Amino acid sequence: MFIFLVVALLIAILAVIFALQNPTNVTVTFLTWRFGSSLALVLLLTFALGVLLGLLASVSAVIKRSWTISSQKKKIAQLEKSLSGLRPDVHRDFGGVDQEKSDLGREEE
Repeated sequence: MFIFLVVALLIAILAVIFALQNPTNVTVTFLTWRFGSSLALVLLLTFALGVLLGLLASVSAVIKRSWTISSQKKKIAQLEKSLSGLRPDVHRDFGGVDQEKSDLGREEE
């Protein structure tokens, strides 16, 4: 998290330096739409749009990951419940094994 904050701060500082060194006006034309502003503002808006599109693209992966985690938690709970149901059977079936081993050890002496 700390590295992310340092990188974000570095990018912000570089953006401010860029904005201060490039105050020229530019006109952006897209199909019939025209937009005139400073070069720094145009690049900042383009960068923000790219970040937004990147976040939108990653939403499906985040949703899929959370769904997978949820289903795995349910499976773990089901397996733990099944395991706890088997433990009494194990103790009932094999609980006397330790006692029999100790009895055999005494008989050999």
